[in-house]
Amino acid sequence: MSIRLGHLAVFAKDMDTSLDFYTRVLGFERAFELAHPRTGAPWIVYVHMGGGHFIELFYGGQGTPPSGAFHHVCFVTDDIQAATRRITEAGYPLDSPPTLGADGNWQAWVTDPDGVRVELMQISPDSPQGRIGG
Repeated sequence: MSIRLGHLAVFAKDMDTSLDFYTRVLGFERAFELAHPRTGAPWIVYVHMGGGHFIELFYGGQGTPPSGAFHHVCFVTDDIQAATRRITEAGYPLDSPPTLGADGNWQAWVTDPDGVRVELMQISPDSPQGRIGG
């Protein structure tokens, strides 16, 4: 048996802005859209991150999203400097520039248009994650 990440779901306050961040800025691909099964109204846009991994962007993200223990999402990159440059050149300020983390990996932080904290990580082969196969 295998369990792996399938998708991350985000309530999009403004769908165009959220799609811009995840596609143009981070480089993922818009995959498909679903209509609500009862109303037929636009409901979810799927963004493909590669492999079988997706981000679900839900329309109508006004109001307060459900509370819980969710803290952030981490995307792995092979070039943290290029990734953060791409983000800042797109007009998104970094919450934290690239720094070497306690685990030996480079990390940087940005907040998406809907308030989701996004960590970018460049995994070092000598880090605990790198030695395991991260």
